[in-house]
Amino acid sequence: VQLQASGGGLVQAGGSLRLSCTASGSFFSINAVGWYRQTPGKQRESVAGITWGGATNYADSVKGRFTISRGNAANTAYLQMNTLKPEDTAIYYCNAEVYRHHYGPAQRYWGRGTQVTVSS
Repeated sequence: VQLQASGGGLVQAGGSLRLSCTASGSFFSINAVGWYRQTPGKQRESVAGITWGGATNYADSVKGRFTISRGNAANTAYLQMNTLKPEDTAIYYCNAEVYRHHYGPAQRYWGRGTQVTVSS
């Protein structure tokens, strides 16, 4: 299973970006997807998560500005980021809990990060 995160870039404060996380390879289904971010010298932190049943959660710092969603395709999730602030600057990673088969526990996979830079 491979995860591809994309959509990062450079944006001015107040602007918007939409990140995509796409899973590929052989698997049965996705259970949940989470977005995390990390800046140099800091621990990776959770930004938002969604279960394939539709339950979502957000870090307090992004509530009301970011929206996580599933795509129409069963292997894609998005993170819509609005009203971006310089402190949102980080490398953003997606993480997915994936069932490789119809039996057995879900496994977690990480994608490569995508850089988000917000200028003031």
